Amino acid sequence: MEDKLELELYTRPTCSDCQDAKKYLVSNHIPYANKDVSQNLSLEEELKKISGTRIVPLFAFYKKGLFGKRKLIKHFTGFENNKNEIISMLTM
Repeated sequence: MEDKLELELYTRPTCSDCQDAKKYLVSNHIPYANKDVSQNLSLEEELKKISGTRIVPLFAFYKKGLFGKRKLIKHFTGFENNKNEIISMLTM
């Protein structure tokens, strides 16, 4: 993954697709910030703001701008259905 690309993964512990996504990221040594929405109501609101839904897993890809401000460049809801696109983002 490109140095300036950051991944945030919104998950719930009871979501099997979330667990598969985390296993994939860990086994491929891909850094990410896990955001467990079941632990924090404000994370649930972030999830809804990004995707318009409360469906997890949500992959949110950010890029840092010139002045260090992060910008959301792409997001995907669901791992299994978007796996190929997510992998292509991770290997940019």
